Amino acid sequence: MAVEGALVLRDWPLGPVAEASARTLLVTDWKELADIALETARRLGASYADIRIIRSRRETIAVGPGGGGGFSMGPALEEERRDRRPVRVTRSESFGFGVRVLYNGTWGFSASPLVTPDEIRRIATEAVAIARANAAINTARVRLAPVKAYRDTWQTPMAKNPFEVNLQEKVALLTRVEELGRKVRGVARVNASLAFVHEHKRFASTEGSYIEQHIYHTLPNLTVTALRREASARPEIATRNAFIPPQSIGYEYVEQLKWAEIVEQIAHEAVEMLSAREVEPGRYTLLIAPSNLYLTIHETIGHSTELDRVLGYEANFAGTSFLTLDKLGKYRVGSRIVNFVADRTTPGGLATVGYDDDGVPAQRWHLIREGVLVGYQTTRELAHAIRETFSRGCSHADSWSSIPIPRMPNVWLEPGKERLSPEDLIADTKAGILIEGRGSYSIDQQRLNFQFGGNAFWEIKNGKKVGMLRNVIYQSYTPEFWSSCDAICSQEYWVNQGTPGDGKGEPQQTNSVSHGCAMARFHNITVLNSGSV
Repeated sequence: MAVEGALVLRDWPLGPVAEASARTLLVTDWKELADIALETARRLGASYADIRIIRSRRETIAVGPGGGGGFSMGPALEEERRDRRPVRVTRSESFGFGVRVLYNGTWGFSASPLVTPDEIRRIATEAVAIARANAAINTARVRLAPVKAYRDTWQTPMAKNPFEVNLQEKVALLTRVEELGRKVRGVARVNASLAFVHEHKRFASTEGSYIEQHIYHTLPNLTVTALRREASARPEIATRNAFIPPQSIGYEYVEQLKWAEIVEQIAHEAVEMLSAREVEPGRYTLLIAPSNLYLTIHETIGHSTELDRVLGYEANFAGTSFLTLDKLGKYRVGSRIVNFVADRTTPGGLATVGYDDDGVPAQRWHLIREGVLVGYQTTRELAHAIRETFSRGCSHADSWSSIPIPRMPNVWLEPGKERLSPEDLIADTKAGILIEGRGSYSIDQQRLNFQFGGNAFWEIKNGKKVGMLRNVIYQSYTPEFWSSCDAICSQEYWVNQGTPGDGKGEPQQTNSVSHGCAMARFHNITVLNSGSV
């Protein structure tokens, strides 16, 4: 496929194994293939079995120099040639199935990229053999919370399938955005990209469920780097990321974005960042925008309410959790205006689905209500640990080749009840710092002590933004931080931010999850200068 400019294109790569799998599904109903696995597992003594047959596709289009943007971009001190506009298009596809079984209260799992009847029998047999071997040394038998049998189909709500949009149209859009950004004096480079993900997932279990889902994600990204050269000093650079929220939605989202306004704003801000003054360490009132606060939510509340971390079953990627079972229903995590909801039902959320990978319907429930811990994220396997008789639907595997594990749902910070805009909040703040965008971060092994940076910072004086700051990082202790929150903007200003690459487990799996929130205010927070620590 030809596109004007420097274009590198890899078309959908289907090798011989994937082609054989695709041919099988063309001539055989997927439910018949699923039944082969389920019946084989039953015959060999499994008390439970499920199969997931999955086709995943990803398309990424990037315009601009370097690697096409991302949440961070390495510095480039050589100003890019104005006539260079590399275009990179990559397409990938994965196809396969995984079989999970319970034998004598013990899991077994196996997977294959070859979706044929004989291979399904072999893999189901192998999964049972693995479970038998594991059962010989297992001392804690798995108990599954009950779930109804569902025969259903579900698809991400969307108006326009991004995989059916002409490639030239996508490239033309990104090229226009890149050109607009480079027109701003002082801008050295612009990177604009679009990524689209489609997961076609078929699930069946020995409990009678047959569920088919089509899940779509749309992931825009835009970064601008400004460069300043002075004869007597080293060149200086500053990179501003637009942090356009990734969404579970179709191409209509791309068409609705105000690209020209976004690129012009962040281009001017990138240039202004070069002249930003250093922050003075101290205690500050912070106004934190959704583009920064979502990550703080993710690390302090999202991961700390994962029940497997609470129980000590999971400690990879920053340890376990301070929100132990004895705190449920009585421990104060935040002020009375702080409410966190777990939600896999709201359109647009990256973790929004019809059903999880245990075949449990998507739900919505409180984790923190009026500042108090009231709930956890559970699966069928973990629900009994908090004496619940049903799963909250938090089972997820990132591929047909991965076994499902407990994963985070969307976790929202509910907006304030009274109408309050970001401008109102700034006007109501005598002195403080406004923080936008994601930066560096760290958190301890109990999810208590943390440090977060950002991408852009403004000093607030007498209710007004008076200039940009640089090298701001804030430190706090999770309950103290959320208890210091005295204002949250209202629903009209709630933004569905999120992250498409959350790691967990060993071997590592990734998950996409959203953390919607509105700008919020926090008092007496420690701020350091990252250039001097």
